[in-house]
Amino acid sequence: MTDAYELFYWPSIQGRGEFIRLALEEADAAYVDVARRPEAEGGVTAILKLLHAPGIAPIAPPFLRSGTLVISQTANILLYLGPRHRLVPTDEASRLHAHQLQLTVADLVAEVHETHHPVASSLRYEEQKPEARRRAELFVRERIPKFLSHFERAVEASSGPYLFGDDVSYVDLSLFQLLQGLGYAFPRATSHIAPRVPALVALCDRVRERPRIAAYLASPRRIPFNEDGIFRRYPELDREGG
Repeated sequence: MTDAYELFYWPSIQGRGEFIRLALEEADAAYVDVARRPEAEGGVTAILKLLHAPGIAPIAPPFLRSGTLVISQTANILLYLGPRHRLVPTDEASRLHAHQLQLTVADLVAEVHETHHPVASSLRYEEQKPEARRRAELFVRERIPKFLSHFERAVEASSGPYLFGDDVSYVDLSLFQLLQGLGYAFPRATSHIAPRVPALVALCDRVRERPRIAAYLASPRRIPFNEDGIFRRYPELDREGG
């Protein structure tokens, strides 16, 4: 493959686009983060053009352009990239299992977003603080332990250092990003549950130490967590979990 992928995502946040960036970085794939370019070379306008393109346009970023294909939805993009870059085993059962786990990651990411926007995305966090406090309390107590325990069991069932054995998969990369995001947004809750999911924590440490991932994390390409993305640090929403 000689043509670079084009990734369309908001230029100032990690968000859902970061799960795709990590896969592209680990694969050493050529890609252009279109919206981070000047407007004359794409910029945010390029996202808006695709969102309003005729026909069945994507509903929201991220989306990936590969040749004539335009693919949206994070898990769907990773389903496409995985086999092309050896980030998933070749057998059908493993590919379906990887996709299943990635969809479960997406479920948890959606719940994270709803801790600070439980009423509506169109309202500011400050306009829904009471609802956010109640939602976050239940999320920390019930949902984080439920999801992380599920992923812990998946890691424990593997015969190798990664979810599918000796080779890293896009799901391993996504679990790393998920744990990083939870650690940023809910440091107390994440620290409280970490001892109960040691295999998951060790997996994420191995991902962090992979040469291409380590280089990416140390580079300006890695956008810092901030309070405009999905994982937002509001101390009043954080507490020790269940």
